[in-house]
Amino acid sequence: MSERLVHRMRRSLNGPVPPPAWPKDVRLVPFVPDDHAQRIHSLLVTAYAHGGGSVATFDIWWPRLRDDAQFDPALCLVAVNENNDVAAVAQCWTSAFIKDLAVAPAYRRQGLGAALLHEAFRVFRERGAAFIELKVEADNPSGALRLYRGHGFKEVESYFLP
Repeated sequence: MSERLVHRMRRSLNGPVPPPAWPKDVRLVPFVPDDHAQRIHSLLVTAYAHGGGSVATFDIWWPRLRDDAQFDPALCLVAVNENNDVAAVAQCWTSAFIKDLAVAPAYRRQGLGAALLHEAFRVFRERGAAFIELKVEADNPSGALRLYRGHGFKEVESYFLP
């Protein structure tokens, strides 16, 4: 297995924070573990299937997430469509870190990733954070780097992972 180049990126929350613009028929809903955890995991598996990250099996992933000291259910930003299917998610840590951001293939290139970023900016600004961070693989095939750079994220560190 080859090494993967990863960028840690940061965006200041001191300047303007645009309001989220949700695509038609998509809305943000509160995270309900019994309703959303399995479906979010499935979305992450789909989103990472062609590179850009990885996710453990549900029986490993969910307890690790749920029991992590930085987990707060209010920071699991879940976007659903009119049928309540999970269209996208931004799972954030209490340290103002976006752990995962994934958009279902049918909803890509419709502004949903940007809307989730803007909602995360708003949430963490209200919590008093000066900046927000995330990590992304340099060769992420989904256009994530373009999305993050286009929304003010700057690389603060790059390193290789095995």
